[in-house]
Amino acid sequence: MGRFTRAGAVVGALALAASLALTGCGDDQQKPSFVDGATPGSSVAAASGGPIDPSTPAGPPLALSPANGAKNRPVSTEISAELPDGGKVSQVTLASADGAKVQGKLRTDGSSWVPNSPLKYGTTYTATVTSTGKDGETREGTSTFTTMKKPKSTIGSGLYLFDDKTYGVAMPVVVEFHPGIPKKDRAALQKRMFVRTDPPQPGAWHWVGNGSQAYYRAPEYWKPGTTLTVRIALAGVPLSNGRYGDVDRKATAKIGGSFVMKVDNATKQMTVYENGKVIRTLPVSLGKRSTPSSSGTMVVMEKKEKTVFDTRDDPDPANRYVTDIEFAQRLTWGGEYIHAAPWSEHVQGRQNVSHGCVNVSMANARWLFSKTKIGDPITIKGTERRLTAGNGWTAWSLSWSDFIKGSALPVPKGGAGPLL
Repeated sequence: MGRFTRAGAVVGALALAASLALTGCGDDQQKPSFVDGATPGSSVAAASGGPIDPSTPAGPPLALSPANGAKNRPVSTEISAELPDGGKVSQVTLASADGAKVQGKLRTDGSSWVPNSPLKYGTTYTATVTSTGKDGETREGTSTFTTMKKPKSTIGSGLYLFDDKTYGVAMPVVVEFHPGIPKKDRAALQKRMFVRTDPPQPGAWHWVGNGSQAYYRAPEYWKPGTTLTVRIALAGVPLSNGRYGDVDRKATAKIGGSFVMKVDNATKQMTVYENGKVIRTLPVSLGKRSTPSSSGTMVVMEKKEKTVFDTRDDPDPANRYVTDIEFAQRLTWGGEYIHAAPWSEHVQGRQNVSHGCVNVSMANARWLFSKTKIGDPITIKGTERRLTAGNGWTAWSLSWSDFIKGSALPVPKGGAGPLL
């Protein structure tokens, strides 16, 4: 019931403030495991059978990227080498001209070495790569290159995930961009969006149509107790429109116990599951026919114990009001919430009278509020309107087969592993 304007909801300075701006009930308003480069052994068998010192590589030098003498390289630069057949990178070192070493990790497919943090602008670096062939022979290559000056035009970005927080099993990794990312640039950015799960679970990215958001999820809800480690390594990534990624964003968060809500419009009941078991059934009142609730799977995006729904800007005078609300849990950008509605308790379980929200009694709203986490899912079925993609964190409103169609990179049927 009610609707808040979304002013400020899109990231504020795009650091994504912890609180999301409210818009209240009403019409829709769309608005990885890490692999370190291995250290070579103390000796390697030579072709003659005798030991050799790995510090004196044999064979022709490796050709590296960036090439020796390269200038104006982006600070998102990765280090790679042209390897002989069967060769693997055994060591990578990268240091700036003042001798400061840069830490990094090798991609899981061995294609390149990724610095743990963005390189510095206008700085000279020297990279050294050592490879080991199938016969144990080592080769080495060295390249000195310089990064570009800080660009004037960048995209804004945000990450809806915060360190040391515990989220629900349906919490997607949500990255927001302003302006939206053109389709031709999404694959390059997606290669720089790293997610690691412990225990390991496959996953995939999905881009919203206008490129303003990308979601990462697994084929099924996260396993309770999962640790999500995320790095959105955008700083300095060049885009086709002359802009560059603004900053790297990182977060490590936990997934808590399973708490799932399911609402059936036919019965006007909410069934609540905790760790797979039904723990309570609650009567509800959904949106009336003229302002129906959305059918689909949503997640709790924000919780406010007390707030005000102000819909005085609604074009329909019949939908304008200012109402004090308790135990509000946001589900969509367009203004659908779970909240206490003492005024409709007499029809809850029998009739829909809300402006699109899930009305529950004061006692039930208080109980739900005490149990839920940001990222807990709620599925509503049987209403007159389907959930619109992007109207909230809608990653779970699609089947897995449809979800992976939104990836800018190929995704195996069961999901992709981590890039790092």
